Amino acid sequence: MASLKERALEYYEQNEAKVDIGFFLAGFVFDIFTLSDIDDPISVAQQLVYLWIVGSILYYDFLSSHGIVKVSSRFEKIWNYRQLIFHFLLGSLLSVYSLFFLKSASVFSSIVFVILMMGLMIANELKNVQKSEINIKVGLYIICVFSFFSMLVPVLLGFVGLIPFLLSILATGGFIWGVLRLLSKKVQDTRLLLRSLVAPGAGVLIIFVLFYLVGWIPPVPLSVQNMGVYHSIEKAGGSYILTHEKPWWKFWQTGDQDFRAEPGDKIHFFGQIYSPARFSDSVILHFFYKDPRQGWMSTDRIPMSVSGGREKGYRGYATKQNYTDGEFRVSVETTDGREIGRIYFNVTKVNETTPNREFKKDIF
Repeated sequence: MASLKERALEYYEQNEAKVDIGFFLAGFVFDIFTLSDIDDPISVAQQLVYLWIVGSILYYDFLSSHGIVKVSSRFEKIWNYRQLIFHFLLGSLLSVYSLFFLKSASVFSSIVFVILMMGLMIANELKNVQKSEINIKVGLYIICVFSFFSMLVPVLLGFVGLIPFLLSILATGGFIWGVLRLLSKKVQDTRLLLRSLVAPGAGVLIIFVLFYLVGWIPPVPLSVQNMGVYHSIEKAGGSYILTHEKPWWKFWQTGDQDFRAEPGDKIHFFGQIYSPARFSDSVILHFFYKDPRQGWMSTDRIPMSVSGGREKGYRGYATKQNYTDGEFRVSVETTDGREIGRIYFNVTKVNETTPNREFKKDIF
């Protein structure tokens, strides 16, 4: 009678694709519920360990495949499982970075980038990618290296923007240059190094620069946790009291996205934005009005300071007094123009005041 191990191996061989997909989905769901804060030291250390292991496998696999080094007999048994270890850890890194980017992404601007990251995460599970040339694996690895720096640098500096992005690009480029110097001592074929390391690494950096220029890279570590439009906002102690007229059945709306404006009413926008501890930056609350002839037009740009350390996010608001009927939107943007979140609302002005007007209140 076959042992449990033999039966398990037999089942895996017969249902390899289903098992791989099942473990992939289970791992992704597990990452969603266990994702640590972006500035958590243990999480950062874990990422460094994973990057070191994945990079070491790539390094020695490249050298051994070209007959430059030979794996010691002591590590031969575990070396046979290097591809499994490589793709498991690489998939874990891509999963974590995709989730961090997703938290900071605006559906309307940077969702393309997040979809691409998740696509790479899924591609890592495909057999064709796992058996691909080393330059494909190097490209995926450099994406993880850049993602690590693009999250670490803003946390260390305490702000997002062009400078943290450029420093992340330079750090990744410096990492590629260091590995190139290390390999050039053992590999004399310059073309091989250019094709296997420099080309995929430079290609990844160029793509990230292009994505930044079009505003597709989410401004990690900032993320909008809540935002809405209200008739009034009051601060009482450590809480904000938000007043609105939204009926209970419009559960998909936040506050008065159908804003009925009576004489004297002001539009209040409330935002709750997460940032790590010791983080001090500003965001722009950018108001737009949809002109019937000219389309979306910028009307107001109101800065709001953001300080980190609060678990539920930093809270702030802006008030708009001058407005007309029609469709509006507010984009929460970084100082370098990247969108974190967006909300649409419609304004209907009426000339009469409703007696005994009923409002509801939310507390944040």
